[in-house]
Amino acid sequence: MSPSCAVEIHVGVHQDSDVAIARKRVFELASQQGLGEPAAAALATAVTEIARNLIAHAGGGEIVVSAALHAGRRGVIVTARDDGPGIADIDQAMEDDFSTTGSLGCGLPGARRLVDEFEIESVVGVGTRVTLRKWAG
Repeated sequence: MSPSCAVEIHVGVHQDSDVAIARKRVFELASQQGLGEPAAAALATAVTEIARNLIAHAGGGEIVVSAALHAGRRGVIVTARDDGPGIADIDQAMEDDFSTTGSLGCGLPGARRLVDEFEIESVVGVGTRVTLRKWAG
């Protein structure tokens, strides 16, 4: 059963200032949903990593932030999607220190550690979708 979502915020991510907007919107909604400041900050940090990846690897994309209610728990679901080149080897991309751009290689695995639920789907030549979920309490 999928969580119900009452609020949905769309943020186009094409430049660094959009990353800051996405981070702010996520933090605000997480706080409204009852996530404590550390949990809201963790989710915002995960979104920052994913949003930077949208720019660096796909030339941009979209982040959708949703308020969620599931099994009596309130939370936030964040979906990042792009129409970029896709990820050929997701398992490798999820390894610490792996990078195709010379970065530290902490983005995807770091984001996964900061949230309660993490999903990634990618098709080479089509794009990538990353879903993050963080629950209050």
